[in-house]
Amino acid sequence: MKLQPYWLDSAPAFAAGAEEPLPAKCDVAIVGGGFTGLSAALAFARQGIDVVVLEAGSVAAAASGRNGGHCNNGLAHDFTATAARLGLEKASALYRAYDSAVDTVESVAREESIDCDFRRSGKIQLASKPRHFERLQKTHEILSHGIDTQTRLIPRAEIGREVKSTSFHGGLLYERSASLHVGCFGIGLAEAAARRGARIFERRAITGLARLAGSRFELHSNRDGIRAERVLVATGANTPGIFPFLHRRIVPVGSFIVATEPLSLDAIDSIMPGRRTAVTTKHVGNYFRISPDNRLIFGGRARFAMSNPESDAKSGQVLARMLRQVFPQLKGVGIDYCWGGLIDMTTDRLPRAGQKDGLFYSMGYSGHGVQMSVHMGQIMADVMAGDAEANPWRGLDWPAVPGHFGTPWFLPLVGAYYRLLDRIH
Repeated sequence: MKLQPYWLDSAPAFAAGAEEPLPAKCDVAIVGGGFTGLSAALAFARQGIDVVVLEAGSVAAAASGRNGGHCNNGLAHDFTATAARLGLEKASALYRAYDSAVDTVESVAREESIDCDFRRSGKIQLASKPRHFERLQKTHEILSHGIDTQTRLIPRAEIGREVKSTSFHGGLLYERSASLHVGCFGIGLAEAAARRGARIFERRAITGLARLAGSRFELHSNRDGIRAERVLVATGANTPGIFPFLHRRIVPVGSFIVATEPLSLDAIDSIMPGRRTAVTTKHVGNYFRISPDNRLIFGGRARFAMSNPESDAKSGQVLARMLRQVFPQLKGVGIDYCWGGLIDMTTDRLPRAGQKDGLFYSMGYSGHGVQMSVHMGQIMADVMAGDAEANPWRGLDWPAVPGHFGTPWFLPLVGAYYRLLDRIH
């Protein structure tokens, strides 16, 4: 079993990175070479703008390459709860932003000829309890009135057509959702941006920055520095201490995934004949799908802990047990990969994007980052050109997380709370 992401291990290497020292200045500097930063770099480069990407490690190797490979529409949080808090009109607009985000991933892959197995697979949200199916029914009723007519309820008697497991009590199908090979997409996105003229520097960890005037900054890396007319921060929970305003409002939560050995087509038909992306309704739930080479990719909040090799291995053991509880027919199937990554959570599970003290930012995708990060990279290029109205997340309050100043010491308490909710609801 390899303690590394299947997506990164099965993707080609990025060969278009810049090796020379940083230039003295640029029009736009982007901190972070994940999907947000690379998508923004592509958008700027298409416009002929001098853009530089500064990535602390390798492109698309953090959250962008460590997720489940889902590209789903629909809000990360329960739609009815969001509508009750923000109003139906606002919640509907945010919901449609995710529809647009899936479309953006598809169009970027098509226009830049990125071979990443993008497929409109659809997503099935699986009710872990009978009362959860009742909530899905209420959500479907609201969505079907002009918000998303491409959703469909699947009663428990028919759930076997999608997922063959006794663990679920029906589901809600979102037909606009998709899946893709995120490793191949990330490398393809980086190569597309570089081909268009963006300069991408890997292994350039930001160690400090100084504001010069307006939105102009001087950025210092572990190797050299650069001055930029505008800066986009696209790092999520990474580079702690450099952007304290942002990091007090983002909680990094570990999410863990295993990938089985390749399965026969008969074995896949015995577990997921619908071949959708799948998510469960529990707070401490699971998400899973079939990979392009016929593996079951199975993830979840196995442990409320940070990701590191020891933590990943422990979480992999928990996930392997969960997998066999959901699909006992896979008893004896080997686990080839196990990995973890960080999800950048906001307290309401809605992203945030905008400008603070001259810095532009987009982050906090809360488990729905594949599609929204790519979309917001494109959007932030427009926002930074002066179109603030293009930002779907403008105007949302974003208070700091109480007691959060860096290390998320409270994660075990959060985990205990969510497990309690799963028992009583």
